[in-house]
Amino acid sequence: MFIERVPVKTDWTQIAATHGAMVWQTIYRILGHDADAADCFQETFIAALSVTRRETVANWGGLLRRLATLRAIDALRRRRQEPIPNPLDESIAGRIGPVEEAQARELSVRLREALRDLPATQAEVFCLRHLSEMSYEEIAGQIGTSVDVVGVTLHRARAGLRDKLQQPTQTKRRSQTAGEVSNG
Repeated sequence: MFIERVPVKTDWTQIAATHGAMVWQTIYRILGHDADAADCFQETFIAALSVTRRETVANWGGLLRRLATLRAIDALRRRRQEPIPNPLDESIAGRIGPVEEAQARELSVRLREALRDLPATQAEVFCLRHLSEMSYEEIAGQIGTSVDVVGVTLHRARAGLRDKLQQPTQTKRRSQTAGEVSNG
């Protein structure tokens, strides 16, 4: 007996209204740049459309958050040769002093640079956990793996980021110290 699959009509207006702000926030936290975020926002919904053609979506929020994270990480990698924008969340900028603001901006840029150099799965898991605040269980469900694998991947991502974030600081300090010695 032949059973025809009846396509489920997707209400994209409702999905965008419900999840659009979360998608934008996820992308912007990773990229920190309006134009790139707008491109990724569109790419996220186009990718979601592609998914709906292959399968039924049970968790729109989880799917869109994962797709947004992947698209933003892809955008970071595409602009590897370009300087990374240096925005700072306005909610923080007004509450801290100029020194702290400069440090926060520098850390933001360095974190984005380090994220784009991580293996794709590590970057994705890190962003889903720390920028999208998903639980280990939610991440495991979205990427189709176990909670234990999420934990190991997150541990490796943190170690990789720690190494990458410490390198420039140590190199900069060494060159400053060498300059002081030669000038002294």
